[in-house]
Amino acid sequence: MQREHSNSAPSTPRIRHRRRPTNEFPVELNKTNGCNLLINDGNKYRSMWIRTLSSLWMLGCFLLILYLGHLYIWAMVVFIQILMVRELFTLLRRVHEDRRLPGFRLLNWHFFFTAMLFVYGRILGQHLVNATSSDNFIYRTQSFLIKYQMVICYFLYIAGVIWFILSLKKKMYKYQFGQFAWTHMILIVVFTQSAFTVANIFEGIFWFLLPGSLIAVNDVAAYFFGFFFGKTPLIKISPKKTWEGFIGASVATITSAFVLANIFGQSQWLTCPRKDLSTGWLHCNPGPVFKPESYSLPGWIPDSFPWKEITIMPVQWHALCLGLFASIIAPFGGFFASGFKRAFNIKDFGDSIPGHGGVTDRMDCQMVMAVFAYIYHQSFIVPQYYSVEMILDQMMRHLSYEDQQILYMKLQQMLSDRLLLQS
Repeated sequence: MQREHSNSAPSTPRIRHRRRPTNEFPVELNKTNGCNLLINDGNKYRSMWIRTLSSLWMLGCFLLILYLGHLYIWAMVVFIQILMVRELFTLLRRVHEDRRLPGFRLLNWHFFFTAMLFVYGRILGQHLVNATSSDNFIYRTQSFLIKYQMVICYFLYIAGVIWFILSLKKKMYKYQFGQFAWTHMILIVVFTQSAFTVANIFEGIFWFLLPGSLIAVNDVAAYFFGFFFGKTPLIKISPKKTWEGFIGASVATITSAFVLANIFGQSQWLTCPRKDLSTGWLHCNPGPVFKPESYSLPGWIPDSFPWKEITIMPVQWHALCLGLFASIIAPFGGFFASGFKRAFNIKDFGDSIPGHGGVTDRMDCQMVMAVFAYIYHQSFIVPQYYSVEMILDQMMRHLSYEDQQILYMKLQQMLSDRLLLQS
């Protein structure tokens, strides 16, 4: 009887505990913001040391690329793009489903490089038109690619769509269409900001370096102010952010904007626009925003003060607007990324940068800032009238060498006819 009773007793089901990935964080730790503040973190000095070393390493690499010039900065942007897209592609990837869909990852990269050809092909077309001689095969090939670049990109995209449709499998439709939509959202977000970033680079490294530096200053200042003084939580979706860090970083960023604009604005290498794809040193007449203006100090300042007037570049006033945006609006790009990561229950987008997480974790605010810097530059810095320099620049970018010669002959004939009429 005892044996029968033991056999009839219901067996206790085995509870299998799923292993939590290393980049996830327990939900219990996020119920309150106060326990996650840096000031209460027992390992904060170790994490600060790792973060500082990796930051110094990245700064050294960035300064070297900055010295090499516009094309190398562009190559750096492309490399960062690839790393970001790789992290975002992996975010919604399911290994089990991917094994049943051979070549599906390759299709994502097909769309990525098609988008890259479309966005950067248009930018290259503006700078390649006079890069080579008109008497060789390379010029004819590049002229063909520039002329039909949009057609080539369109049919590459259509080929990707057909590839996707032919790869559809039963019981996998929902996963495949979800990945298709996710891929397009990634490409829109990444290439929108990168197109503005590259445009800023060719308008002058200044317009790439200053906005990026302000985001870096804001990030570092917010970290250290929060590290030593942070006690009041700022926003729930990012529990380590504090009001002390936010306010301290805002003051540091706006002050740094005024100072850095003066330092960067004195270098022609940073302020001159690049109108071709060469790598030589740049010389140009600085624009009016980079020409210093003198301001007399008010009369109530004592005579013992050593300066009677101060010199300020107009671009420094514009830099204050960039600093204000970088300290108040741009951090919401980071808050958006924090909320996005919490939606997928992950701590970081990746682990490629020790102490920082993934590349996407460092680019969230930069993406917002790059777009604003371009819009601000085109709206308030670029002259709204057509000057001789602007017309000549458009001629050099969009007309071939033969067309420029024809235009020169026609202008010469028109001026000669006008002189005859006046005489």
